Amino acid sequence: MNVENTQAQMRKGILEYCILAILNKREAYPSEILDEMKVAKLIVVEGTLYPLLTRLKNVELLNYRWEESPSGPPRKYYSITESGKEFLEKLNQTWSELNSAVEKITK
Repeated sequence: MNVENTQAQMRKGILEYCILAILNKREAYPSEILDEMKVAKLIVVEGTLYPLLTRLKNVELLNYRWEESPSGPPRKYYSITESGKEFLEKLNQTWSELNSAVEKITK
């Protein structure tokens, strides 16, 4: 059994949750999302983030807007929709229940 593969699968399973949680605090463009995840030690590459953002936008959990950048091309800023906030609340509940269950099992 490859522990790195299991660890990667565990991280993948929470990426959408983390993206929605970040955007629930404030709108952000992708490199800001990546930076926040890096600070939290949840390393994600652009090739993983962009498809997730697109999928979340396509199911109307996120919106985006373009803004001119003084130091390069325009930036796409993402924000969470009302549907996204409702979805995030359900994920918060699920995370709380899972965390509690895992703590009971592993202690």
